[in-house]
Amino acid sequence: MTSEYVTFGLVPAMRAGGVQADGAYRTHRDFLDFVVDGRPLLARLADLDAVSPLTAHTGPAAFADQVRRLLLDAEPPLDGSRFIIYGCPECEGPECGALTAVIERDGPDVVWRDFGWQTGEAPDAERDGYHDIGPYRFHGERYRAALKRLLTADGAPAPGTPTGPRALLIGPRAALLAKLAAALRRIGIGAEITLDAVGAHADELRKYGVVVFGGTVREDERDAVRRAFAAARSEAVCVTALAPIVPLLVAQVVQALDRTSQDHRRLLGLTAVAGGAEAAVEIASACRVRLVAHRLDRLSRPRTHALLDAVLPPGTHRVPLDPRAIRGRSFLVARTNDTVRITPVER
Repeated sequence: MTSEYVTFGLVPAMRAGGVQADGAYRTHRDFLDFVVDGRPLLARLADLDAVSPLTAHTGPAAFADQVRRLLLDAEPPLDGSRFIIYGCPECEGPECGALTAVIERDGPDVVWRDFGWQTGEAPDAERDGYHDIGPYRFHGERYRAALKRLLTADGAPAPGTPTGPRALLIGPRAALLAKLAAALRRIGIGAEITLDAVGAHADELRKYGVVVFGGTVREDERDAVRRAFAAARSEAVCVTALAPIVPLLVAQVVQALDRTSQDHRRLLGLTAVAGGAEAAVEIASACRVRLVAHRLDRLSRPRTHALLDAVLPPGTHRVPLDPRAIRGRSFLVARTNDTVRITPVER
């Protein structure tokens, strides 16, 4: 067993929800990721679409239970002293498969070892083991201190733990905003529509992570809303709807909700280059990247074109764009499992 110590920490992370090119929905999840030796553990797994057990959607009691398990103050949920490190973002059960590991005390220390993909009672170590991950030895006192900061003295989740994301949509309750609100709720983002938020109580305004202005909202009305949120000391990001295309607007909201530090993102940048003939995608670490184009046709009908779906290595990648997908004013949306980026394309 390893005798070298590594550091342990926690960092806010996001599983980017959205509406895919085929119309399917991806559930949005805010969670805490594990940081081992200064790097998020999930970033070491190039194509794993999963979240830690420390998610906002579980509810306060379940969240506190997960923390106590990781503290080894409760029984492990799986045989063999195995714990779920990352599980399915769409459900809470292990039936879809989960990355598990043995977590145990070794004297004053805590050790994570024998990482493996588990779908049944026990993983096959040879076939399903992650042999390049771990084992990790943590200083027990520092490990427990990092986790205990998530709980209050009475064992409830501490302030600042992940909460469900919410978006406020400003504008008439017309078809577009109603469809956007429905799509956001479908992927797990709370959404409300209002004509004016200027008179709302500060505590209510602070509950929102993003404000979306509909296309008919005047600039002076937007400025008034921005001032109201600033006076409430809200950290909400204000965005203006790019185009009446619901999947694109959902991507706008998800991008605005992203609070992940730049150092911990795998998708660093997206730009259209060469007069819209190519897209430049910048990747920090190997990950799966999906690239789609959105536009309105001559009859103002939304069109979506899938352009790329591949695991890319670190670096900047040039992706040729299909001219049929990029006509007039179009938008590119690139996404990894944890990040969304949008850029306009003018041709």
